Amino acid sequence: MGKKRVMVPAKELDLSAVKYEPEVIQAPHLTGLWLKLFVKLLETPFIGPSIMSSLKKHNRMAETLQNTVIPETPMFKPEFPPQDPEPAVVSLEEDGKPEGRVELALKSLPQYDAGWCWTGDSTPSFHYWKIRDFAYAYRSRLATPSMVAERVISAMEEFSNKKPPAPLLISFDGEEVRKQAAASTQRFEEGKPLSILDGIFVAIKDDIDCYPHPSKGATTWFHEVRPVKKDAVSVSRLRSCGVIFVGKANMHELGLGTTGNNPNYGTTRNPHAPERYTGGSSSGPAAIIASGLCSAALGTDGGGSVRIPSSLCGVVGLKTTYGRTDMSGSLCDAGTVEIIGPIAANVEDVILVYSAILGSFPADRINIRPSLPCLPNLSSYESSNALASLRLGKYTEWFNDVFSADISEKCDNILNLLSEKHGCKTMEIVIPELHEMRLAHLISIGSESICSLYPECEDGKDVKLTYDTRTNLALFRSFTASDYVAAARLRRRIMYHHMEIFKKVDVIVTPTTGMTAPVIPPKALKFGETDMQVSGNLMRFIIAANLLGLPAISVPVGYDKQGLPIGLQIIGRPWAEATILRLAVAVEDLCAESRKRPVSFYDILKGN
Repeated sequence: MGKKRVMVPAKELDLSAVKYEPEVIQAPHLTGLWLKLFVKLLETPFIGPSIMSSLKKHNRMAETLQNTVIPETPMFKPEFPPQDPEPAVVSLEEDGKPEGRVELALKSLPQYDAGWCWTGDSTPSFHYWKIRDFAYAYRSRLATPSMVAERVISAMEEFSNKKPPAPLLISFDGEEVRKQAAASTQRFEEGKPLSILDGIFVAIKDDIDCYPHPSKGATTWFHEVRPVKKDAVSVSRLRSCGVIFVGKANMHELGLGTTGNNPNYGTTRNPHAPERYTGGSSSGPAAIIASGLCSAALGTDGGGSVRIPSSLCGVVGLKTTYGRTDMSGSLCDAGTVEIIGPIAANVEDVILVYSAILGSFPADRINIRPSLPCLPNLSSYESSNALASLRLGKYTEWFNDVFSADISEKCDNILNLLSEKHGCKTMEIVIPELHEMRLAHLISIGSESICSLYPECEDGKDVKLTYDTRTNLALFRSFTASDYVAAARLRRRIMYHHMEIFKKVDVIVTPTTGMTAPVIPPKALKFGETDMQVSGNLMRFIIAANLLGLPAISVPVGYDKQGLPIGLQIIGRPWAEATILRLAVAVEDLCAESRKRPVSFYDILKGN
């Protein structure tokens, strides 16, 4: 075997010997003209491959891949062992009508009380309007979808005119919004709303098809080679429920970044601190929700792209189990790490939107064998018992590896409150081979990205991409077939480790991100930015859910000393969306009084 390292089979690994190693990424932080020069060098024959080889060596990539014998057989996409049924749930039919599933989801929620928001009763803290608040206003004729539409259109136009540009939407048509709102208003006048989602305003990330808008993936040209002819499946399901689509939300170009930086259309700003990033790649969807302009949005999550911006913007983001939602009609429909997931201001609204969009791609039902989709029955007595019995897995050394101690302290406080108020038990766990997990995910998402872009790159269109995207593509091109197989072998090992952990605990809890929203360097607005250390901090805790296809949710739990939002992540067993949603509701209730109004916020329901 020469100098090769030989890994013992995963089943034989001694967990007591596992030592936590903080992640150290060695790569330059570049913006402006220095980034432009760096990309030119990366794309130069001989020079570029030499630079990339050196970077990979310093980050232990070759050591982990080419110089290691991995005994497990490859797992090229998530494979899940059979799972036990979840307690105190409402079961949904994948093949049922979306509006029927939404009705069942509505019945699973606690009783609605409109008094506090419409009778003049005051609340002690800031709050976001819920979907049920809009529905009540529409049914009581306190507002109409058309009235709300005018406020949304005015706000979107205001954002488009900011200097420098900070658009929430890449594609927006005010008349199209008015048309949808008028149809919804008429349905309410006739007493025939399609569902609780009728008249609810929703934004769609720019890599998910929403006809007649183009899907650019935040590039300047992708819509030219891939015209949109119909809605993505998830969008079609929402449309059947009466949702009003405001347009295509801004994002990090092609989803290949964690900050939300976009020189093509302008970088979306964090509603809590406009000089800071939203997080990416679903930057526009998270910012739109945090600003109060929409009740929900759809994002995609291949490397934390729903959860990272949700955490940084102080909202809720759900990543479902791989295969739970149909990816047809998205730019990433052939990947093995990515899903379409909802973002909303609260868990209740995430539940309603999730119930509408769920339903596997038919072929996945044969290959993955998904369990019956379920929601927590939050209106039942059994739900509190199910909450009390939950065992929360915490890897303390990893949990505390954050840029600011405020993050781990806030998340720890919530775990203590869950124990005191609900009887949840926090248990210490060990997650081995975190470095290998991160690398396996990078190889997987990188190889799949370069494969999907290969025809366009061969045609020379890659030179029209932003400089940070081209930096990533240079790295992805350096991966070999043997790297991809090694990553698939690592995926099987890491799946084994996590399934063993889930024999002892029900969920794994971590901070969502290792840092709060980073500052936007002024030079990054024109040419972009590459900062792998920031990416490492933002992605530290989110990789397992993507590589292994596990469900995960980010819930806001407070703020750091600078007033920037902090998120707690809950990772569940395969198909255990009901469990993580139940716990997320409990976390949200514990934090309700501490929620703060963002600097950039619009009350589109009352218009004040």
